[in-house]
Amino acid sequence: MGEFDNKEREEVFSKKVRAGKRTYFFDVKATRSGDYYLTLTESKKRLEDGQFVKHKIFLYKEDFEKFTEGLNESVDYIKNHQDVVEKRYEYAEHSEPQANKPNDDFSF
Repeated sequence: MGEFDNKEREEVFSKKVRAGKRTYFFDVKATRSGDYYLTLTESKKRLEDGQFVKHKIFLYKEDFEKFTEGLNESVDYIKNHQDVVEKRYEYAEHSEPQANKPNDDFSF
């Protein structure tokens, strides 16, 4: 059984997205029969003990269109009803002075 578990989760592609205090992982995996599916993982450091908490959903290719439709409709609703300022965190750390981020213990 252990051998099959490994093959069912064979990673094909992975994208890591840092977004402030959260990190998102988009992982394309393959089943034994070669079908691809997507796992979306949110990882966030818990303040009280410093442990990383992960939430994961599995998205299968037959649901891509409906999922994307629902996501786009929901995002559009928010953008049409409130101002949304999208941040590019990976650039912000190089362009903003460090003075306005006191005691930042992160090292990249």
